[in-house]
Amino acid sequence: MQTRQLGTHGPRVGALGLGCMGMTPIYATPDPDEAIATIHAAVDAGVTLIDTANAYNGGKNEELVGRALAGIRDKVTLATKFGNVRLPDGTRTVNAKPEYAVEACDKSLARLGVERIDLWYLHRMDPNVPIEDTVGAMARLVEQGKVGAIGLSEAGAGTIRRAHATHPLAAVQTEYSLATRDVEAEILPACRELGIGFVAYAPLSRGLLSGEIRSLDELGENDRRHAMPRFQGDNLAHNLEMVESLADIAAVHGVSTAALAIAWVLARGDDIVPIPGCSRRATLADSLSALTVELAPADLAAIEAAVDAGRVIGTRYPEKQMARLGL
Repeated sequence: MQTRQLGTHGPRVGALGLGCMGMTPIYATPDPDEAIATIHAAVDAGVTLIDTANAYNGGKNEELVGRALAGIRDKVTLATKFGNVRLPDGTRTVNAKPEYAVEACDKSLARLGVERIDLWYLHRMDPNVPIEDTVGAMARLVEQGKVGAIGLSEAGAGTIRRAHATHPLAAVQTEYSLATRDVEAEILPACRELGIGFVAYAPLSRGLLSGEIRSLDELGENDRRHAMPRFQGDNLAHNLEMVESLADIAAVHGVSTAALAIAWVLARGDDIVPIPGCSRRATLADSLSALTVELAPADLAAIEAAVDAGRVIGTRYPEKQMARLGL
């Protein structure tokens, strides 16, 4: 597989990574054996960046990833995150206090069954804790050898600059797709100016850009997308009209609409590593086919005309979650 460098201070990884959030219940109830087989197939295909978080399914996602990597740990760049906390009443908050960073790191290491986290992100910014304090604590864990490199997830450009001045960031992870392009205004330019790699999660806007979700009725009762505005009411039908126009372009390249959408993200710069979420080998294989697509300037123009992010209706998260982004 082609490789890409994650910024000046980060590792070199496969051009396509693997997001593991969906391997434990959030969109559906995945088969854990198939999920583990998917991680193995990804590594066999040259995928090296494996991404999870301590917040995914209460830490069970990290445990699954840890089981999958037993015996092949040295073949991957293992990334996880901390900072998102679920309270006893089911609501979420953010905790980026230095002492919690130390606690969270040790617990993630135990769940993953490893001695070091290769790339460790602050999952969301805590408005009550200066980013310098959090990054300082993360940096001390780098010095101790528990963490290889650090990054931020869903941070604003100003916070990225302050964090990077405290300790070099290897990567910033933020949602980026044809349907979500707001990072292009300030965040992606800041990363490029500072030499920070960019990891694009949800490159399919949680399946929207695959064109395969035609109705919320097709989703399981506990599927998180029921709460996401882009999939609600008339929004889904409106958004799918744009997605459908990608099908003809995808057919020309002999790939699925989903693979074309991932190929577009790959084409946005060799400092960007998309991490599509796959819990099955079939969807992994489809995502990997994006690496075979070569997009000419005319192709890119046609793709961007088909799915205009400014015309997508509905935010990518519910209102309360949107308030935590870009701090």
